[in-house]
Amino acid sequence: MKWIRRLFIWFLLLTVLPVLALRWVDPPTSAFMLQRQWDAWRQDQKNFKLEYEWIDWENISRHVPLAVVAAEDQKFPQHWGFDRKQISKALEERKSGKRYRGASTISQQVSKNLFLWPGKSFIRKGIEAYFTVLIELLWSKKRILEVYLNVAQFGDSVFGVGAASHRYFRKPAKRLSKKESALLATALPNPKHLRLDRPSSYMRQRMNRVIDEMDRLDRIERRPYLWQLASNLE
Repeated sequence: MKWIRRLFIWFLLLTVLPVLALRWVDPPTSAFMLQRQWDAWRQDQKNFKLEYEWIDWENISRHVPLAVVAAEDQKFPQHWGFDRKQISKALEERKSGKRYRGASTISQQVSKNLFLWPGKSFIRKGIEAYFTVLIELLWSKKRILEVYLNVAQFGDSVFGVGAASHRYFRKPAKRLSKKESALLATALPNPKHLRLDRPSSYMRQRMNRVIDEMDRLDRIERRPYLWQLASNLE
């Protein structure tokens, strides 16, 4: 029991302290970035260059967080890391043998991108849930969204809205339009196949749906704290 207690304390220290530090310290990299660099080295991709540039919240167009929330997680301002309704739907689809939808919230995706690896095993999902709880407890909603926009993958070697805005639109993230922000959001489910340099008809159709959702969210007077920038997101 003594060793178990020690291991438990060390486990908490090695997980809680890094998460707490990242509330203020901008992550220099992520688990997904490191894995992509490892894959490039293993495949002998000599010209590979990972593109990543941290951009503070104030230097990101207000359209970008709204587009991401509209496309990925509309309940983000209200939930505590998990969307129980979407999880239930995904479980029902899995039991019925259908191709089940993803039910990950933005908080869960931050947890996965920063600390874990791709995959759908129950072990990984359990660890992801643990880090999601820590992130929700120790960070503000604004910080969660800021980190997500900076570590999300937008292309095979492109991570974060800063690198993506320069790569695909030749402009800083602060100047991204509503349409450009919505198009960026369409790549998030599968950035290796949904290519922003060659948007498919599906991506353009989804971009229009995201814009419609952005307009709808912008009209909701009782929830202005996300789309009127960050003052109330702390």
